[in-house]
Amino acid sequence: MPLQMNRDVFITCAVTGSGGTQDKSPHVPRSPKQIADSAIDAAKAGAAIVHCHVREPETGAPSRRLDYYREVTERIRDADVDVVLNLTAGMGGDIVFGSTEAPLPVNPAGTDMIGATERMAHVRECLPEICTLDCGTMNFAEADYVMTNTPGMLRAMGAMMTELGVKPEIEAFDTGHLWFAKQLVKEGTLASPALVQLCMGVPWGAPNDLNTFMAMVNAIPDDWAWSAFSLGRDQMPYAAAAVLAGGNVRVGLEDNIFLEKGVLATNAQLVEKAVGVVEGMGARIIGPEAVREKLGLTKRAPVAA
Repeated sequence: MPLQMNRDVFITCAVTGSGGTQDKSPHVPRSPKQIADSAIDAAKAGAAIVHCHVREPETGAPSRRLDYYREVTERIRDADVDVVLNLTAGMGGDIVFGSTEAPLPVNPAGTDMIGATERMAHVRECLPEICTLDCGTMNFAEADYVMTNTPGMLRAMGAMMTELGVKPEIEAFDTGHLWFAKQLVKEGTLASPALVQLCMGVPWGAPNDLNTFMAMVNAIPDDWAWSAFSLGRDQMPYAAAAVLAGGNVRVGLEDNIFLEKGVLATNAQLVEKAVGVVEGMGARIIGPEAVREKLGLTKRAPVAA
């Protein structure tokens, strides 16, 4: 793929994530209302897409509760600002093994393994325009666990997304994840052109050096749409790198909690800063309607209860 700057850029805001950031910043939203309000503020600041997880309001622990997802969805869709809704489908694939000498049975503390239908329950109920598909299995450095996404699980979940008319956002944490994503498209499980999120610098996936980044970019088919992000202080440099390499931008508190050294950010502030980076490069920010046209999305209301 030749290096060609993207002149029409959309921004995704990853609003809260499922990592252990809830006690590191008061701005990381926990309750459905807080998550929705933060997503709405990010949309007003220039995000065309908001990517949402849900958490337990009291503890901030990651959650899969359908009522939380429904509340977030309804609050965002009832807001006075338009935005494309992207819900995670990554929860429910974590395995914590026993000791290195006795890995089985798995450790129930931290293991959260469910079937494909249950992993997709909130997507089927809320019908977001986009949901994520983590296209591989990997170790995570945040704790001693494995994010597990087998080929069979990915085929099953991908087929459900296609059936529902929800656009999968392929989360690629390493080069092999893109390889398998292309296989899913080749098989007809996912439609082409696909949508990719390059997840750089997440230990122990693809490191966030520019050589690895460009190897990932060059592995994406020319007609696919893509975004990229990196973590912490590298969030804004990767916003610039993604635009320069022909892609789009993701920022947000899921990936970085600081506006600058020692200054905690809100989601809206991170989006505003990304807007400045993109526009400073001579590109323009496109909104949700342009994104729907570009990605072939259909705006829908939640399924009735």
